[in-house]
Amino acid sequence: MVNPEKINIADFNYDLKQEKIAQFPMDQRDRSKLLIYHNIQISEDRFDHIDEYLPEQSLLVFNNTRVIRARLIFFKSSGARIEIFCLEPAPPTGDFNLAFENISFSYWKCLIGNSKRWKTGSLEQEVLINGECYKFSATRISREGDISLIKFQWNPADKSFATILEQTGNVPLPPYMNREAESLDSERYQTIYAKLDGSVAAPTAGLHFTDKVFKSLEQKNINRHFVTLHVTAGTFRPVKSPTINGHKMHVESMMVTRKLLKSLQKTDYRKIIPVGTTSLRTLESIYWYGVKLAILGETNFSIDQWDPYQEQFTIKMSHHDSISAILSYMDQNSIDELHGETRLIIIPGYRFRMAGGLITNFHMPGSTLLLLVAAMVGDNWKRIYQYALDHQFRFLSYGDSCLFLM
Repeated sequence: MVNPEKINIADFNYDLKQEKIAQFPMDQRDRSKLLIYHNIQISEDRFDHIDEYLPEQSLLVFNNTRVIRARLIFFKSSGARIEIFCLEPAPPTGDFNLAFENISFSYWKCLIGNSKRWKTGSLEQEVLINGECYKFSATRISREGDISLIKFQWNPADKSFATILEQTGNVPLPPYMNREAESLDSERYQTIYAKLDGSVAAPTAGLHFTDKVFKSLEQKNINRHFVTLHVTAGTFRPVKSPTINGHKMHVESMMVTRKLLKSLQKTDYRKIIPVGTTSLRTLESIYWYGVKLAILGETNFSIDQWDPYQEQFTIKMSHHDSISAILSYMDQNSIDELHGETRLIIIPGYRFRMAGGLITNFHMPGSTLLLLVAAMVGDNWKRIYQYALDHQFRFLSYGDSCLFLM
Protein backbone atom coordinates (compact mmCIF):
# COMPACT_ATOMS: atom_id res chain seq x y z
CA MET A 1 0.00 0.00 0.00
CA VAL A 2 1.22 3.52 -0.81
CA ASN A 3 2.60 5.40 2.18
CA PRO A 4 2.32 9.15 1.47
CA GLU A 5 4.50 9.96 4.48
CA LYS A 6 7.47 8.50 2.60
CA ILE A 7 6.97 10.56 -0.57
CA ASN A 8 9.28 13.55 -0.17
CA ILE A 9 8.43 16.58 -2.29
CA ALA A 10 12.15 17.41 -2.56
CA ASP A 11 12.55 14.28 -4.71
CA PHE A 12 10.28 15.83 -7.36
CA ASN A 13 12.12 19.05 -7.98
CA TYR A 14 14.10 19.97 -11.07
CA ASP A 15 15.85 23.11 -12.25
CA LEU A 16 13.26 25.08 -14.24
CA LYS A 17 14.72 28.38 -15.34
CA GLN A 18 12.44 31.29 -16.20
CA GLU A 19 13.49 31.28 -19.86
CA LYS A 20 12.10 27.74 -20.24
CA ILE A 21 8.59 28.88 -19.29
CA ALA A 22 6.48 29.76 -22.33
CA GLN A 23 5.12 33.29 -21.94
CA PHE A 24 3.06 33.22 -25.13
CA PRO A 25 1.50 30.48 -27.26
CA MET A 26 2.96 29.26 -30.55
CA ASP A 27 1.65 31.05 -33.66
CA GLN A 28 -0.25 27.87 -34.56
CA ARG A 29 -1.74 25.64 -31.87
CA ASP A 30 -0.73 22.32 -33.37
CA ARG A 31 2.85 23.29 -34.25
CA SER A 32 4.17 22.82 -30.73
CA LYS A 33 6.75 20.14 -30.05
CA LEU A 34 5.62 16.68 -28.94
CA LEU A 35 7.69 14.42 -26.71
CA ILE A 36 6.76 10.73 -26.99
CA TYR A 37 7.53 8.28 -24.19
CA HIS A 38 6.78 4.65 -25.08
CA ASN A 39 8.45 1.38 -24.07
CA ILE A 40 10.93 3.40 -21.98
CA GLN A 41 12.11 5.16 -25.16
CA ILE A 42 11.99 8.92 -25.66
CA SER A 43 11.53 10.57 -29.06
CA GLU A 44 10.13 13.83 -30.37
CA ASP A 45 8.00 15.15 -33.21
CA ARG A 46 5.49 17.90 -33.88
CA PHE A 47 2.08 17.84 -32.23
CA ASP A 48 0.11 17.72 -35.47
CA HIS A 49 1.63 14.27 -36.07
CA ILE A 50 0.27 12.82 -32.81
CA ASP A 51 -2.09 10.50 -34.71
CA GLU A 52 0.95 8.51 -35.83
CA TYR A 53 1.73 7.50 -32.24
CA LEU A 54 -1.69 6.71 -30.81
CA PRO A 55 -3.02 3.11 -30.91
CA GLU A 56 -5.77 2.58 -33.46
CA GLN A 57 -9.29 2.58 -32.01
CA SER A 58 -8.06 4.27 -28.88
CA LEU A 59 -10.41 6.61 -27.03
CA LEU A 60 -9.27 10.15 -26.26
CA VAL A 61 -11.10 11.82 -23.37
CA PHE A 62 -11.12 15.64 -23.31
CA ASN A 63 -12.16 18.13 -20.65
CA ASN A 64 -14.68 20.53 -22.24
CA THR A 65 -14.68 23.06 -19.42
CA ARG A 66 -14.50 26.71 -20.49
CA VAL A 67 -12.27 29.28 -18.82
CA ILE A 68 -14.17 32.22 -17.40
CA ARG A 69 -12.85 35.79 -17.16
CA ALA A 70 -12.24 35.30 -13.46
CA ARG A 71 -10.01 38.34 -12.72
CA LEU A 72 -11.95 41.50 -11.91
CA ILE A 73 -10.23 44.85 -11.30
CA PHE A 74 -11.87 47.56 -9.18
CA PHE A 75 -10.52 50.91 -8.02
CA LYS A 76 -11.43 52.60 -4.75
CA SER A 77 -12.13 56.31 -4.68
CA SER A 78 -8.61 56.70 -3.23
CA GLY A 79 -7.20 55.13 -6.38
CA ALA A 80 -6.21 51.84 -4.69
CA ARG A 81 -6.37 48.91 -7.13
CA ILE A 82 -8.27 45.89 -5.80
CA GLU A 83 -8.21 42.61 -7.71
CA ILE A 84 -10.99 40.05 -7.15
CA PHE A 85 -10.28 36.55 -8.41
CA CYS A 86 -13.46 34.45 -8.67
CA LEU A 87 -12.91 30.87 -7.54
CA GLU A 88 -16.31 29.21 -7.39
CA PRO A 89 -19.97 30.09 -6.79
CA ALA A 90 -21.22 30.07 -3.21
CA PRO A 91 -24.67 29.48 -1.65
CA PRO A 92 -27.40 30.36 -2.29
CA THR A 93 -26.10 30.07 -5.89
CA GLY A 94 -23.60 27.24 -5.41
CA ASP A 95 -24.22 25.60 -8.77
CA PHE A 96 -22.06 26.89 -11.65
CA ASN A 97 -24.87 27.04 -14.19
CA LEU A 98 -27.22 28.82 -11.81
CA ALA A 99 -24.51 31.25 -10.75
CA PHE A 100 -23.80 32.25 -14.35
CA GLU A 101 -27.49 32.54 -15.21
CA ASN A 102 -28.33 34.70 -12.19
CA ILE A 103 -29.88 38.07 -12.90
CA SER A 104 -29.03 41.04 -10.64
CA PHE A 105 -26.73 39.28 -8.11
CA SER A 106 -24.37 36.33 -7.61
CA TYR A 107 -22.36 35.07 -4.62
CA TRP A 108 -18.77 33.81 -5.13
CA LYS A 109 -15.81 32.62 -3.13
CA CYS A 110 -12.90 34.81 -4.16
CA LEU A 111 -9.26 35.67 -3.58
CA ILE A 112 -8.61 39.36 -3.01
CA GLY A 113 -5.50 41.15 -4.19
CA ASN A 114 -4.45 44.20 -2.12
CA SER A 115 -7.03 43.10 0.45
CA LYS A 116 -5.61 45.35 3.21
CA ARG A 117 -6.72 48.41 1.27
CA TRP A 118 -10.34 47.20 1.17
CA LYS A 119 -11.63 47.24 4.72
CA THR A 120 -15.24 48.40 4.37
CA GLY A 121 -17.84 49.40 1.82
CA SER A 122 -18.61 48.24 -1.70
CA LEU A 123 -16.45 48.53 -4.77
CA GLU A 124 -18.14 49.92 -7.86
CA GLN A 125 -17.53 50.37 -11.56
CA GLU A 126 -19.54 51.20 -14.66
CA VAL A 127 -19.84 48.67 -17.46
CA LEU A 128 -20.95 49.49 -20.99
CA ILE A 129 -22.89 46.67 -22.70
CA ASN A 130 -24.41 47.27 -26.13
CA GLY A 131 -24.42 50.99 -25.50
CA GLU A 132 -26.17 50.74 -22.11
CA CYS A 133 -24.43 51.62 -18.85
CA TYR A 134 -24.58 49.14 -15.95
CA LYS A 135 -23.51 49.80 -12.37
CA PHE A 136 -21.54 46.78 -11.16
CA SER A 137 -20.58 46.39 -7.49
CA ALA A 138 -18.79 43.96 -5.20
CA THR A 139 -19.44 43.66 -1.46
CA ARG A 140 -17.39 41.53 0.91
CA ILE A 141 -19.83 39.56 3.09
CA SER A 142 -17.35 37.52 5.11
CA ARG A 143 -13.80 36.23 5.17
CA GLU A 144 -12.25 32.92 6.18
CA GLY A 145 -8.49 32.65 5.82
CA ASP A 146 -7.54 33.95 2.40
CA ILE A 147 -11.00 33.25 0.93
CA SER A 148 -13.64 35.99 0.88
CA LEU A 149 -17.35 35.63 0.20
CA ILE A 150 -18.30 38.33 -2.30
CA LYS A 151 -21.76 39.42 -3.39
CA PHE A 152 -21.79 40.85 -6.90
CA GLN A 153 -24.70 43.06 -7.96
CA TRP A 154 -25.54 45.02 -11.10
CA ASN A 155 -28.23 47.39 -12.26
CA PRO A 156 -30.23 47.37 -14.52
CA ALA A 157 -30.92 43.75 -13.58
CA ASP A 158 -31.51 42.39 -17.05
CA LYS A 159 -28.21 40.67 -17.81
CA SER A 160 -26.79 37.37 -16.56
CA PHE A 161 -23.65 37.24 -14.44
CA ALA A 162 -21.98 35.40 -17.33
CA THR A 163 -22.56 38.44 -19.54
CA ILE A 164 -21.29 40.85 -16.87
CA LEU A 165 -18.18 38.73 -16.32
CA GLU A 166 -17.49 38.47 -20.04
CA GLN A 167 -17.59 42.26 -20.35
CA THR A 168 -15.65 43.20 -17.20
CA GLY A 169 -13.34 40.30 -16.37
CA ASN A 170 -9.84 39.47 -17.53
CA VAL A 171 -8.37 36.15 -18.68
CA PRO A 172 -6.88 34.47 -15.57
CA LEU A 173 -3.36 33.76 -16.80
CA PRO A 174 -1.22 31.69 -14.40
CA PRO A 175 0.94 33.74 -12.00
CA TYR A 176 4.20 32.39 -13.44
CA MET A 177 3.60 34.20 -16.75
CA ASN A 178 4.36 37.50 -15.04
CA ARG A 179 2.33 39.58 -17.50
CA GLU A 180 -1.11 41.04 -18.04
CA ALA A 181 -3.52 39.22 -20.32
CA GLU A 182 -3.60 40.41 -23.92
CA SER A 183 -6.27 40.15 -26.60
CA LEU A 184 -4.77 36.95 -28.07
CA ASP A 185 -5.18 35.19 -24.70
CA SER A 186 -8.97 35.41 -25.01
CA GLU A 187 -8.74 32.87 -27.81
CA ARG A 188 -5.55 30.97 -27.10
CA TYR A 189 -6.04 30.33 -23.35
CA GLN A 190 -9.14 28.35 -24.32
CA THR A 191 -9.47 25.00 -26.10
CA ILE A 192 -11.35 25.01 -29.41
CA TYR A 193 -13.91 22.61 -27.91
CA ALA A 194 -14.52 24.52 -24.65
CA LYS A 195 -18.21 24.41 -23.85
CA LEU A 196 -19.24 24.69 -20.19
CA ASP A 197 -18.24 27.77 -18.17
CA GLY A 198 -16.52 27.18 -14.85
CA SER A 199 -12.70 27.02 -14.92
CA VAL A 200 -10.29 29.65 -13.67
CA ALA A 201 -7.39 27.85 -15.36
CA ALA A 202 -7.26 26.18 -18.76
CA PRO A 203 -6.96 22.40 -19.18
CA THR A 204 -3.77 23.18 -21.05
CA ALA A 205 -3.09 19.79 -22.64
CA GLY A 206 -6.03 20.47 -24.93
CA LEU A 207 -4.72 23.81 -26.17
CA HIS A 208 -2.71 22.06 -28.92
CA PHE A 209 -5.70 20.46 -30.65
CA THR A 210 -7.09 21.87 -33.90
CA ASP A 211 -9.74 20.81 -36.39
CA LYS A 212 -6.92 19.50 -38.57
CA VAL A 213 -5.66 17.26 -35.77
CA PHE A 214 -9.19 16.03 -35.05
CA LYS A 215 -9.60 15.11 -38.71
CA SER A 216 -6.36 13.11 -38.70
CA LEU A 217 -7.53 11.26 -35.58
CA GLU A 218 -10.83 10.35 -37.22
CA GLN A 219 -8.96 8.91 -40.21
CA LYS A 220 -7.13 6.59 -37.80
CA ASN A 221 -10.40 5.47 -36.14
CA ILE A 222 -9.43 7.20 -32.92
CA ASN A 223 -12.58 8.13 -31.02
CA ARG A 224 -13.13 11.06 -28.68
CA HIS A 225 -15.45 11.84 -25.79
CA PHE A 226 -15.74 14.59 -23.23
CA VAL A 227 -15.88 14.98 -19.47
CA THR A 228 -16.27 18.22 -17.55
CA LEU A 229 -14.05 19.13 -14.62
CA HIS A 230 -13.92 22.80 -13.66
CA VAL A 231 -10.30 23.65 -12.89
CA THR A 232 -9.83 25.77 -9.76
CA ALA A 233 -7.00 28.05 -8.71
CA GLY A 234 -5.86 25.21 -6.47
CA THR A 235 -4.11 23.74 -9.50
CA PHE A 236 -1.42 26.41 -8.95
CA ARG A 237 -1.21 25.87 -5.19
CA PRO A 238 2.33 24.80 -4.28
CA VAL A 239 2.98 21.83 -2.02
CA LYS A 240 4.43 23.42 1.11
CA SER A 241 4.73 20.34 3.31
CA PRO A 242 7.93 18.23 3.15
CA THR A 243 5.93 15.06 2.43
CA ILE A 244 2.78 14.76 0.34
CA ASN A 245 0.57 13.61 3.24
CA GLY A 246 0.65 17.19 4.57
CA HIS A 247 -0.88 18.65 1.40
CA LYS A 248 -4.62 19.28 1.17
CA MET A 249 -6.05 18.89 -2.33
CA HIS A 250 -8.57 21.37 -3.69
CA VAL A 251 -12.15 20.39 -4.51
CA GLU A 252 -13.15 20.42 -8.19
CA SER A 253 -16.63 20.01 -9.67
CA MET A 254 -17.12 17.45 -12.43
CA MET A 255 -19.81 16.04 -14.69
CA VAL A 256 -19.94 12.86 -16.77
CA THR A 257 -22.59 11.54 -19.14
CA ARG A 258 -24.14 8.13 -19.69
CA LYS A 259 -22.83 8.21 -23.27
CA LEU A 260 -19.25 8.56 -22.04
CA LEU A 261 -19.64 5.81 -19.46
CA LYS A 262 -20.91 3.36 -22.06
CA SER A 263 -17.97 4.14 -24.33
CA LEU A 264 -15.52 3.69 -21.47
CA GLN A 265 -17.15 0.41 -20.49
CA LYS A 266 -16.63 -1.20 -23.87
CA THR A 267 -13.08 0.13 -24.39
CA ASP A 268 -9.98 -1.70 -23.17
CA TYR A 269 -8.65 0.63 -20.46
CA ARG A 270 -5.19 0.39 -22.04
CA LYS A 271 -6.59 2.25 -25.06
CA ILE A 272 -8.19 5.04 -23.02
CA ILE A 273 -5.97 8.13 -23.32
CA PRO A 274 -7.05 11.17 -21.29
CA VAL A 275 -6.06 14.59 -22.59
CA GLY A 276 -4.70 16.38 -19.56
CA THR A 277 -4.40 15.68 -15.87
CA THR A 278 -7.93 16.97 -15.22
CA SER A 279 -9.41 14.40 -17.61
CA LEU A 280 -7.27 11.70 -16.02
CA ARG A 281 -8.33 12.60 -12.49
CA THR A 282 -11.97 12.65 -13.60
CA LEU A 283 -11.70 9.16 -15.15
CA GLU A 284 -10.02 7.72 -12.07
CA SER A 285 -12.63 9.42 -9.87
CA ILE A 286 -15.33 7.70 -11.92
CA TYR A 287 -13.71 4.35 -11.18
CA TRP A 288 -13.63 4.99 -7.43
CA TYR A 289 -17.22 6.16 -7.44
CA GLY A 290 -18.21 2.81 -8.94
CA VAL A 291 -16.18 1.00 -6.28
CA LYS A 292 -17.84 2.96 -3.46
CA LEU A 293 -21.25 2.27 -4.98
CA ALA A 294 -20.54 -1.46 -5.20
CA ILE A 295 -18.90 -1.88 -1.78
CA LEU A 296 -20.59 0.70 0.42
CA GLY A 297 -23.75 1.49 -1.52
CA GLU A 298 -22.61 5.12 -1.30
CA THR A 299 -24.50 7.21 -3.85
CA ASN A 300 -22.89 10.59 -3.13
CA PHE A 301 -20.49 11.24 -6.01
CA SER A 302 -17.66 12.70 -3.93
CA ILE A 303 -14.13 11.32 -4.02
CA ASP A 304 -11.85 12.27 -1.16
CA GLN A 305 -8.13 12.84 -1.50
CA TRP A 306 -7.04 9.55 0.03
CA ASP A 307 -10.00 7.29 -0.84
CA PRO A 308 -8.05 5.00 -3.23
CA TYR A 309 -5.38 4.44 -0.59
CA GLN A 310 -7.76 3.14 2.09
CA GLU A 311 -7.45 -0.53 3.01
CA GLN A 312 -11.15 -1.19 2.45
CA PHE A 313 -10.69 -0.33 -1.25
CA THR A 314 -7.68 -2.55 -1.95
CA ILE A 315 -9.76 -4.84 -4.12
CA LYS A 316 -9.57 -6.10 -7.66
CA MET A 317 -12.47 -4.62 -9.57
CA SER A 318 -12.27 -4.10 -13.32
CA HIS A 319 -13.10 -0.77 -14.85
CA HIS A 320 -15.96 -2.58 -16.63
CA ASP A 321 -17.53 -3.71 -13.32
CA SER A 322 -17.06 -0.30 -11.73
CA ILE A 323 -18.84 1.45 -14.59
CA SER A 324 -21.56 -1.23 -14.59
CA ALA A 325 -22.35 -0.33 -10.98
CA ILE A 326 -22.65 3.34 -11.93
CA LEU A 327 -24.83 2.68 -14.99
CA SER A 328 -27.10 0.43 -12.93
CA TYR A 329 -27.53 3.22 -10.39
CA MET A 330 -28.25 5.72 -13.17
CA ASP A 331 -30.82 3.37 -14.72
CA GLN A 332 -32.59 2.92 -11.39
CA ASN A 333 -32.79 6.68 -10.90
CA SER A 334 -33.38 7.73 -14.54
CA ILE A 335 -30.18 9.82 -14.61
CA ASP A 336 -28.32 10.72 -17.81
CA GLU A 337 -25.69 12.96 -16.23
CA LEU A 338 -23.70 12.52 -13.04
CA HIS A 339 -22.57 15.60 -11.14
CA GLY A 340 -19.97 15.25 -8.43
CA GLU A 341 -16.76 16.54 -6.94
CA THR A 342 -13.27 15.20 -6.41
CA ARG A 343 -10.19 15.86 -4.30
CA LEU A 344 -8.40 12.83 -5.74
CA ILE A 345 -4.62 12.97 -5.54
CA ILE A 346 -2.55 10.61 -7.70
CA ILE A 347 0.94 9.92 -6.41
CA PRO A 348 3.72 7.41 -7.12
CA GLY A 349 2.53 3.91 -6.30
CA TYR A 350 -1.00 4.56 -7.55
CA ARG A 351 -2.33 1.92 -9.98
CA PHE A 352 -4.30 3.36 -12.90
CA ARG A 353 -7.63 1.69 -13.66
CA MET A 354 -9.04 3.92 -16.40
CA ALA A 355 -6.09 5.01 -18.53
CA GLY A 356 -3.38 3.49 -20.66
CA GLY A 357 -1.54 6.72 -21.26
CA LEU A 358 -1.73 10.49 -21.02
CA ILE A 359 -1.37 13.59 -23.18
CA THR A 360 -0.14 16.48 -21.06
CA ASN A 361 2.14 19.51 -20.87
CA PHE A 362 5.23 19.89 -18.67
CA HIS A 363 4.50 20.75 -15.05
CA MET A 364 5.97 22.81 -12.23
CA PRO A 365 8.69 21.30 -10.01
CA GLY A 366 7.37 19.82 -6.77
CA SER A 367 3.73 20.02 -7.87
CA THR A 368 0.94 17.47 -7.45
CA LEU A 369 0.76 17.35 -11.26
CA LEU A 370 4.38 16.24 -11.49
CA LEU A 371 3.66 13.57 -8.86
CA LEU A 372 0.82 12.36 -11.08
CA VAL A 373 3.23 12.07 -14.01
CA ALA A 374 5.66 10.15 -11.79
CA ALA A 375 2.83 7.80 -10.83
CA MET A 376 2.47 6.92 -14.50
CA VAL A 377 6.09 6.73 -15.69
CA GLY A 378 7.97 6.13 -12.43
CA ASP A 379 11.44 7.58 -11.94
CA ASN A 380 11.70 7.92 -15.71
CA TRP A 381 10.04 11.31 -15.28
CA LYS A 382 13.55 12.61 -14.54
CA ARG A 383 14.89 11.36 -17.88
CA ILE A 384 11.84 12.71 -19.70
CA TYR A 385 12.08 16.18 -18.17
CA GLN A 386 15.85 16.36 -18.61
CA TYR A 387 15.41 15.45 -22.28
CA ALA A 388 12.86 18.25 -22.62
CA LEU A 389 15.16 20.74 -20.92
CA ASP A 390 18.11 19.70 -23.11
CA HIS A 391 16.11 19.82 -26.37
CA GLN A 392 14.53 23.27 -26.10
CA PHE A 393 11.01 22.22 -25.14
CA ARG A 394 8.78 24.98 -23.79
CA PHE A 395 7.29 24.42 -20.32
CA LEU A 396 3.98 24.96 -18.47
CA SER A 397 0.61 26.24 -19.71
CA TYR A 398 1.56 27.67 -23.12
CA GLY A 399 4.40 25.18 -23.49
CA ASP A 400 4.90 22.00 -25.50
CA SER A 401 3.20 18.64 -25.13
CA CYS A 402 4.12 15.08 -24.27
CA LEU A 403 2.47 11.72 -24.88
CA PHE A 404 2.95 8.90 -22.38
CA LEU A 405 1.94 5.40 -23.41
CA MET A 406 2.06 2.70 -20.73
